[in-house]
Amino acid sequence: MKRNDDHRKRKCVLPCLILIVLVLACLFFVYVRRSYRAEGAALAALDTDDTVSVSRTDYGWCFDGPSEDSVLVFYPGAKVDETAYAPMLRLLAERGMDVCLVRMPFGLAFFDSSAAGAVLDDLPYGHRFVGGHSLGGAMAAVWAAGHGDEIDGLILFAAYPTRDLNDDLLEVSLYGSEDGILNRKKLAAGRAFSPEHTEEIVIEGGNHAGFGNYGAQKGDGTSRISTQEQQAQAVEAILTALADE
Repeated sequence: MKRNDDHRKRKCVLPCLILIVLVLACLFFVYVRRSYRAEGAALAALDTDDTVSVSRTDYGWCFDGPSEDSVLVFYPGAKVDETAYAPMLRLLAERGMDVCLVRMPFGLAFFDSSAAGAVLDDLPYGHRFVGGHSLGGAMAAVWAAGHGDEIDGLILFAAYPTRDLNDDLLEVSLYGSEDGILNRKKLAAGRAFSPEHTEEIVIEGGNHAGFGNYGAQKGDGTSRISTQEQQAQAVEAILTALADE
């Protein structure tokens, strides 16, 4: 009798496990589908003009401006349409740093944190940087921690490192004073992993979502400056930090 009971239990376990997996899969796809979509200004920034050539690539998007020496590989924030960052990245390309914008699986950078390696393998630039926004920045920092000899620096937007970075690197860390999402305690703890050459820039009046054009983000603070102004200040701060090195 006990053997029959065990057999019946095993027959019940498998369907239950399958049901649990299906439920979890459904919940995951519902979660990732609730993404932040790019707004109109972002879509307009994908057009090529005489200064910046914008093109689709295998990894995402390329913003090719006047520079032939410096490039940034950029990871988007969690569940944010990567094209939402087009205005800021286009401006950076206009001002002298080309950008490779990476499209992440399911919109989550931890599914492809090593993407920068494959992108950089095909690039001839003399000065190479990785970075990103929020989760994207954190995952870029994880990759940079293991590949410090392949890049010149890390550019973080409302993000922080969680592993030791090579002291030969330059880190530029930017965040808005009104950011309601960035964990300030973890940001402070992350300074222990940062290289000696680190520039931390607080954009007064800026918030978490202001580095992209995807609207308000749940839990964020209210910005006291326009999205355009926040992005312009971020680009200026990056270029100033790089020029000072």
